[in-house]
Amino acid sequence: MNDLLLLSPEIIIAVTAFLVLTLDIIWKGDRRSAVILPWVTVAGAVAALLAVVYIWPAASDTYGIATDTGNFVPMLALDRLAIFFKILAVLTVALVGLSAVDFIAQRSPFRGEFYVFTLLAGLSLMLLSAATNLVMIYLSLEFLSISSYVMTAYLRRDDRSVEAAIKYLLYGAVASGVMLYGFSLLYGATGSVDLATIARRIGESQVSLTFVVSAVVMILSGFGFKIALVPFHQWSPDAYEGAPTPVTAFLSVGPKAAGFAVLIRVLVVALPEYSVNWTAILSLVSILTMTVGNLVALWQTNIKRMLAYSSIAQAGYMLIGLAAWSAEPGGWAGNGISGILLFLFAYMFTNLGIFAVAIALENQLGTANIDDYAGLIRRSPYLSIALIIFFLSLIGIPPTGGFMGKLFVFGAAIDRGLYILAGIGILNSVISVYYYFGVVRRAFFVEAEDDTPIRVSPALNLVVTVTMIMTLLIALYGQPFINLANSSAQILAAAF
Repeated sequence: MNDLLLLSPEIIIAVTAFLVLTLDIIWKGDRRSAVILPWVTVAGAVAALLAVVYIWPAASDTYGIATDTGNFVPMLALDRLAIFFKILAVLTVALVGLSAVDFIAQRSPFRGEFYVFTLLAGLSLMLLSAATNLVMIYLSLEFLSISSYVMTAYLRRDDRSVEAAIKYLLYGAVASGVMLYGFSLLYGATGSVDLATIARRIGESQVSLTFVVSAVVMILSGFGFKIALVPFHQWSPDAYEGAPTPVTAFLSVGPKAAGFAVLIRVLVVALPEYSVNWTAILSLVSILTMTVGNLVALWQTNIKRMLAYSSIAQAGYMLIGLAAWSAEPGGWAGNGISGILLFLFAYMFTNLGIFAVAIALENQLGTANIDDYAGLIRRSPYLSIALIIFFLSLIGIPPTGGFMGKLFVFGAAIDRGLYILAGIGILNSVISVYYYFGVVRRAFFVEAEDDTPIRVSPALNLVVTVTMIMTLLIALYGQPFINLANSSAQILAAAF
């Protein structure tokens, strides 16, 4: 395959973004921009998904750019890990685009821009997950960050949206600066920005342990910001609450997946020699992230803010898989990496499904308070049943995708002998039952002041249905998804 064909998913997303922008300029103020542009966005995402499936057989190839000296330097990998996250990216773009149809049409005259930035954020996620070079990682990460800042401030007349974007921007700028210091330490020690070359030169020379740990901590601050790991999570609750709800849905999945993709690639490819040391760091961060996320979520009264702390806790669970990684071949669930991938896949459908329900209620009620979920079973039995399934998945109760993700992640930790880490993860899952089922209790057992049925648009109904089916299917017919996660993690295991 030639390079353009290998880049076809990214090209399709970029072309779709420019097409949406052009149509929005032509149809400015026309109803067609609200009706047609979301479906153009979804069509582009589906076309990109088909392109990803087509290039799957070429997953062992790499492609890059030529430098001024004529040397061929790989900038992007085409391995199955990259393809997995491309699938995740285009599905996220499609589901968020469908979820936003009515919300954006009702609240903003700038409809086309939302879908353009959603597509560009998805493109940056695809590039970031494939980056094998520190320069490319930074450029892709900033591309994603800028798109996310703009999307957070999308409701320009809403002070909360603008405030959330400013806080997000300030935290992000500091995190990026600290991360660059970590990159500079690696470059200074090895003279290279290529991840594989960094690993080789570190192996050839005795680099100081203090030096490497310092670099890991600084790099983790940048990636941890995107994933919303403690103590880099402060932006998350305010941004989630202030951003438009479809944007919050994207922020809960897209940047988190991108952060894990690049964190896995940097640590496993560039620093496998020091896995024992970064395992200790990640274990501590995982414990703090799970515990803080769950404990603070107990007191929340806003569904978006509660889901922000829930998202923080979920990131802590996923980090257990990376802490359980080992350079030794074999082991449970591909040494934790495949567990993270399976967890992320289930989490994407689960969280986007919950936000679709939240968007449906906000479209009609105009608020996102948890108390407004009272009596939902009478107002919309379908949304109530979907809500239970999604919360069961976040807790990790079968038969849901979240159970499968936690099973593989916790199993990897137990296989490595990290019993305390796995035990704390299980205990935190139990704590989360209280605030998840606090919403369910209101929906099923508290009388509503208004029994008016909740009207749900066909697009939102489609998102709720697809995400609910996939959340159950990952557990009830899990082998294809397990195989996908395992094969996507094999490229990392094969290198050692």
